[in-house]
Amino acid sequence: MKKHKTPLLISFVAMVAISGCTTTPEKVPEQAQVVNVNDYPTRDRVEYVLNCVAQHGGLTFITQYACGCKIDKIAEKLNFAEYEAARTFSMLKSTPGEAGGVFRDPQQSKDLRKQLKEAEAYAEKNCFVK
Repeated sequence: MKKHKTPLLISFVAMVAISGCTTTPEKVPEQAQVVNVNDYPTRDRVEYVLNCVAQHGGLTFITQYACGCKIDKIAEKLNFAEYEAARTFSMLKSTPGEAGGVFRDPQQSKDLRKQLKEAEAYAEKNCFVK
């Protein structure tokens, strides 16, 4: 009679699987950590690209590529929280009266809008062929 090795094989596979789950990832030294430029949600990247394409004459391979590049360059300069706040301040600063002052007047608003403007200029320079 042949002895089956199946129970031994199952035990081995289970042991490997269990021991593999208990390993911990290596810690990366703090100075080697890289800023995550991919923290922008896909939806926001797509929205930016579609608006950019519309502003640059419609959908072509060139505008699609350049606008995708542009949001990537902006992401190099601003994390998503900064970008989102800067866009909010930029869109709502034209609200008339005191209600708009909340978005226009604070120093944080001015600083973030300036950073966004600089990041967009940097992106425009690096992504669009003139």
